[in-house]
Amino acid sequence: MTTAPLPPPKLRLVFQIDAVIGTPVDLGETADGRRRRIVPHVGGTFTGPELTGSVVPGVSGDWQTINPDGSSVGDIRMGLHATSGANLYLQMRAVRHGPPEVLARLAAGADVDPSEYVFRASAQIETTQPELNWLNLGVFTVVAGRQPDGVSFAVYIVE
Repeated sequence: MTTAPLPPPKLRLVFQIDAVIGTPVDLGETADGRRRRIVPHVGGTFTGPELTGSVVPGVSGDWQTINPDGSSVGDIRMGLHATSGANLYLQMRAVRHGPPEVLARLAAGADVDPSEYVFRASAQIETTQPELNWLNLGVFTVVAGRQPDGVSFAVYIVE
């Protein structure tokens, strides 16, 4: 069977979210030695070439599982309200890992350069706005970085 070569994917920035985080809720250690915690997103903004708006507080946060080595898996869910009036639901599955000393600095609340660790996610976006249906159909990848009082997510559509 012969087929034409598959085209390589391209990434296009949809928007960057700068979320403000609240006080994490530590749920404790699980039976398998991991920690569970919830980090609420209490505000923030998103800006992009086609969409801008705000993070909806009270419905946005990161449900984390932290492994004994300091790496983590996040189930991040965000309500976004665009300045156009559109509402978006964003869900991400994130992983964060890096050298133990870097992860320890992050855990202590230090401002760590995002190039020192890996914080990536896959994402889905939902909206009921017909003109934004391309978001419902998209495949998204995310590059993230943590700051002492917030987290930034650059959301790209894979084309």
